[in-house]
Amino acid sequence: MLPNEVGGTLIMNHMEDRAVSVRDRSRDAEIRGASTRPSGLVSVLITTHNSASVLPDCLNSLAQQDYHSFEVIVVDNASQDGTRELLKPLEGKYRVIYNETNLGFAASQNQGIRSAQGEWILSLNPDVMLGSSFLSELVGAAEKHPRVGVVCGKLLRWDPQGNPRRTNVVDSAGIYFLHNLRHLDRGSEEIDRGQFDQPAYVFGATGAAALYRRRMIEDISVAGEFYDEDFFLYREDADVAWRAQLMGWQCLYTPQSVGWHVRRVTPARLKELPSEINCHCVKNRFLMRAKNISLPFYLRLLLPVTWRDCMILAYSLLCDRKLLPAFHHAWGRRNAIWEKRKLIQSHRRVSDAELSKWFSDRPTIFALEPTVEKEALPLAWRSQGQA
Repeated sequence: MLPNEVGGTLIMNHMEDRAVSVRDRSRDAEIRGASTRPSGLVSVLITTHNSASVLPDCLNSLAQQDYHSFEVIVVDNASQDGTRELLKPLEGKYRVIYNETNLGFAASQNQGIRSAQGEWILSLNPDVMLGSSFLSELVGAAEKHPRVGVVCGKLLRWDPQGNPRRTNVVDSAGIYFLHNLRHLDRGSEEIDRGQFDQPAYVFGATGAAALYRRRMIEDISVAGEFYDEDFFLYREDADVAWRAQLMGWQCLYTPQSVGWHVRRVTPARLKELPSEINCHCVKNRFLMRAKNISLPFYLRLLLPVTWRDCMILAYSLLCDRKLLPAFHHAWGRRNAIWEKRKLIQSHRRVSDAELSKWFSDRPTIFALEPTVEKEALPLAWRSQGQA
């Protein structure tokens, strides 16, 4: 979900850039399979691309955490704005990986995961500032609920040029899905008046700041990829959330964990965004659906989904023809997506009847279950290509 991951050749040419990530997998497999990980260690993964204006504040907020058992891994995607100069002095403190091409958010986060040692993985955008108890609140909540695979906090808006910079406008209190398969951030654009101060189960977490249990990452990864690298960027967090729900993992919203996020991509701003960003959004809408939805469930949602698809197609044809390559690319990946779909659907643990409760015309949340002191879900399957 990194807004700066934009370039003029992303849609058709990024597959070649991914070769670096693919070659790294065999080399890093031993790291991923390490026998004993430090208990409670959080691996913070930050993907940067021309992030010099916001990265120092992000790193400073990490330095102020009251939870001290964490490592930081920064993967830079060919930044040219001074980001690399900021990172050079930090190489002794953090692990910094420099990519010579822009691999995209998904591949870079996977790159960081393969290098990470933590039993918890925090996917963190460089345009996020964390409150001092952000990590401790997330980890503490997750450890009480072993079926929880993802934890998210309350994100408010950060305005780097504003006064104040930390606003009380809600950015995200978890993500939810509509009947037409749009996914949105719960509470987005609302003034925070305490209406999101109750912990709850939500569908998923925005990838701007999401804490993932390592066990869940290993459980739901497909062909060695946690984030689907065909997505490149955008919607990859919603895809992970849907896959996690299919496998029976829960996502817990913990409002005591507060951060601030610079949100550049919102439904109201789509016309202002570069076509490359909108192109990925369109492409990934179809890739996500093709992998995760069953045919009976798709037929139940056929009318609202088809209406939304027609609106997107009409807009692409009549208003912004630069979006048309998105349809071409989605179709071109049909064989690879079909293989991923077969694997996901053959190992799903949750029925359509149970999953359908999350797809509604309004945000859906569920009250917390009592704390269960038992082992988390077993690893019932391993995806192709995993070590």
